[in-house]
Amino acid sequence: MMTPERLDSLIARFGECRIVVVGDFFLDKYLDTEPSQVEHSVESGQAAHQVTGIRTSAGVAGTVVNNLAGLGAGELLAIGAVGADGEAWDLRRCLESIGCRADHLHAFANLMTPTYLKPRDRTDPSLAGEHERYDTKNRGVMPQEVSRAVIASLESVLAEGGVDAVIVADQVEEEDRGVVTGAVREALSRLAGEYPGVIFWVDSRIRIGRFRGLTIKPNQFEALGREFPRPGERVEVDEVVEALGGLREQAGAAVVVTLGERGMLVSDPKPQHVPGVELSGELDTTGAGDSATAGCVLGLAGGGTLVEAALVGNLVASITVQQLAETGTASPQQLRDRLRVWVSQRS
Repeated sequence: MMTPERLDSLIARFGECRIVVVGDFFLDKYLDTEPSQVEHSVESGQAAHQVTGIRTSAGVAGTVVNNLAGLGAGELLAIGAVGADGEAWDLRRCLESIGCRADHLHAFANLMTPTYLKPRDRTDPSLAGEHERYDTKNRGVMPQEVSRAVIASLESVLAEGGVDAVIVADQVEEEDRGVVTGAVREALSRLAGEYPGVIFWVDSRIRIGRFRGLTIKPNQFEALGREFPRPGERVEVDEVVEALGGLREQAGAAVVVTLGERGMLVSDPKPQHVPGVELSGELDTTGAGDSATAGCVLGLAGGGTLVEAALVGNLVASITVQQLAETGTASPQQLRDRLRVWVSQRS
């Protein structure tokens, strides 16, 4: 049972942490539309939704950065690849506005900056207010020059010293279409061996089983190799526990499995269940895994055990999922308040 004093001691160290985030940085671009002003195209008859506001933020790996910044991390650095386009300018501006260095976000003319275009009804803050989304992603195999640039940045930043953690966000499902290619994955395993004092943490949507020597954070389905779960489906805790031993041996490092509202299972090497916060009302789980990663890694970098770090991750995620129609973040004070709720639920 974590005490408020212990949480305060971890939070006090957040501002001293230097965290590198490498992987797939997307631009989240929200178009706020006003339904009362909808027009119709003379030529096609299609509805022409009128945009009254535009909001942008860094998404995917950028969501991890947003959460690290919200929690008060000391120094943040992004490593990845974007296009030579306006979306890249917006993405860099979003990162730099929250204090994240973006000079290792390499621009390539033959790439597009991955973008999630999200039109929504500005009068309806619920999930029902979202329109269909339009995604821009790179559909071809990532050029080798991109992998070389990313690896060179990793080597350079780690050689500078002072890095507490490297977070890997491998979120593009298609093979070698994202930043974390096979070559980058091999380099990460090598660098994790060369820098044993640095936390290497991986979140990978499809390829979590291919990382070696890095702490991996699959969700309950990824832990069992289920790529496309049905809505509302869940895996029994006992079933995940059975899979943990093999995952731990395969990775050669600690394993943290997220279980949604049930919290997390951690293994280093003994499996332990860290309960989540019980919530009610409408929830938006978009980016919940990324916010959990930010909390866990800062908890570890701040001197916590793996179990303590998992609890911090649970607290952060329980805060962000209650922020509807946006990719939320959590503050240190919200963490303190949420710990009191978690403790009361355990009493």
